[in-house]
Amino acid sequence: MKLLHSGKVRDIYSDRGDIVLVASDRLSVFDVILPTPVPDKGKILTALSLWWFDKVADLVPHHVLSSTDVPEELAGRAVRCRRLEMLPVECVARGYLTGSGLKDYRRTGAVSGVALPPGLEDGSRLPEPIFTPSSKAPQGQHDEAITYADVVDLVGAETAARIRDLTLEVYRMGAEVTEKNGILLADTKLEFGRDPATDDIVLGDEVLTPDSSRFWPADQWEPGRPQYSFDKQYAREWALSTGWDKTEPGPEVPPEVVAAVRARYAEVYERITGTPWA
Repeated sequence: MKLLHSGKVRDIYSDRGDIVLVASDRLSVFDVILPTPVPDKGKILTALSLWWFDKVADLVPHHVLSSTDVPEELAGRAVRCRRLEMLPVECVARGYLTGSGLKDYRRTGAVSGVALPPGLEDGSRLPEPIFTPSSKAPQGQHDEAITYADVVDLVGAETAARIRDLTLEVYRMGAEVTEKNGILLADTKLEFGRDPATDDIVLGDEVLTPDSSRFWPADQWEPGRPQYSFDKQYAREWALSTGWDKTEPGPEVPPEVVAAVRARYAEVYERITGTPWA
């Protein structure tokens, strides 16, 4: 295999005309890779993504070809995928207001140009899910919120409408599944590409994982305060508590924080899939 790109969390290889996507145990917060890995993280992300890719197959084609036709030493964390021409947009759907969306709302009353009702708080459920895209920043830089009009400028009106609609469809399906398991899907990020052979829009990267989504226990949800989360929000909050300024290098992560992140990732996998994490 030939290494094509080493990202914040995933390494991308070329092999026999396909792409092999390998999920590492690296932990990235605020687009900076922290120096301390989280054991099993890559395998949990891979297993959960594969579970969801099966679920979304009726909504949108995806890039997965095989989870077994990969080098033995990478088994469990590698997926063979078809090559895509990735679109230059991070597709984010929000059903609840928090994080950067909350900051934008407090400043402007809107998120990515989508006006929202007054009086919303941290953790408020939105009247309906909204599409709040962002730019794809180079590694080490931060993604920036953009408007739907910006997406149209980047990819054209037809493609913009298609990826917006698909993002919201996947979000709604995911939220329905997780809520049955006592988990609220606050928001999620998806990435799409175009299959050069068919020109189809295809779902790539990962889907509905604790790296790309916010998951909250439904029985603890209380608007007006930060929510307990089963995702890397815990790591973000810890990193900020150290006084770190969100620039490289990131702080070393102590063992108790590593253990807590791993436990939350494993728990959300188990609660969503109904399968114990080995």
